[in-house]
This record gives sequence, C-alpha cells and structure tokens, in this order.
Amino acid sequence: MLKIGLTGGIASGKSTVCRLFSQYGIPIIDADVIARQLVEPKQEAYNEIVHTFGDNICLPNGELNRQYLRKLIFSDDKAKHQLEMILHPRIRLQLFLRSAALNTPYCILAIPLLIEAEMTELVDRVLLVDIDLALQLTRLCERDNIPLDDAQLMINSQVNRQQRLACADDIIANNNSAENLKKQVDKLHKKYFSLANNSPSSCQHNDSHGQ
Repeated sequence: MLKIGLTGGIASGKSTVCRLFSQYGIPIIDADVIARQLVEPKQEAYNEIVHTFGDNICLPNGELNRQYLRKLIFSDDKAKHQLEMILHPRIRLQLFLRSAALNTPYCILAIPLLIEAEMTELVDRVLLVDIDLALQLTRLCERDNIPLDDAQLMINSQVNRQQRLACADDIIANNNSAENLKKQVDKLHKKYFSLANNSPSSCQHNDSHGQ
C-alpha cells in the first residue's frame, strides 16, 4: 500500500485537503487525532506529561489544559522538546500500526510535524500543502483569534517554507479558490491510485521533489 505523508504549516489547509481525499474513500490517519487520544486522562503519556510539567498543566476536571500547554511549547524550547520526547515515539508507533492494518490502494498520513519530527521514513511520498506566508498569517489570526505577533511566533516555531518545499514530492498550492484546491486533489488522487498499482519501487520517497 502506498503511504502519502501530508504535511504543511499551521493554518495552511491540511484538514480541508484531508476531507477532500476522504471523499474518495481514502483512509486518513491523523497524527493530531492520535496525539489527542494519547493525552487523555489515565493514559501513559498523560501521566508522564503531568509528572514532567506539574499539576498546573491540568484543568479542574483533570484534562490537560491544551491552551496553556500550547502557549508553553511555542514560547519555551525546553518544554517543547520535553513534550516531543513524550509524544513523538508514541505517535510514530501508532502511525505505523494503523497504516499497516489497512488494505487500500493508498492512505494519507496527516503529520503536521512530518519533517520536524523526522518521520518521513514512515511514508512513500511527501505531499505538501503550501501557502503564501501573508495568507497563512491572516488565516491563523482569524482561525485562532490571536494577534499577528502570536501568529508569527507559532509559524516561526516550525520549519520554514523552503525546507518543506525541498522535502516535498508533490505540492498543493492553497492560495486560491476551493474549486482550484479540489482540482488539485482530484489530480493527485488519480496519480496516487496509479502509483499504487505499479511496482513498489516506483512509489518510494526519493529526491525527485515536486515532480
């Protein structure tokens, strides 16, 4: 089975692209969903996070204060690294197990930190949802109702656009209309379906980025 690693910067439109692929019946394995499941109360990762960051990381009902944790990791590199050491190995394992259990021509592994977390070995091709920085900032501010400076800080915490472009085998430009976005997904669906029916050697992630 062909495994497509879908990535992109924050507020680039990854979720929308995933929904478009899912309309073809393509399974979507979302690293963010896995992460949320891993940090539910009484889970091993939850206990380790509380032990690392203290009880003030929790809400009165016992759940993690995601807003507080999110601000912490965007402003504190040490805290970000600590959280990644807890979550990334567990997320990596779940991505592997869940994709291995599928029996479809191809699947989408939606991994926002695909490059940062060095998870490209889990996939055969890297699909980048690309967006202009100015538009990305605008969308992020509107989506999260945050000031421009906070949005810029969040974007700066991720790998830059040039690094993503250098790693991409396929690119979706999400700077225009929803109709244009759907056309790009339609074209890639046909491409991936065709690749999945070819020999495995023709599907592997390689250095012909953007082709």
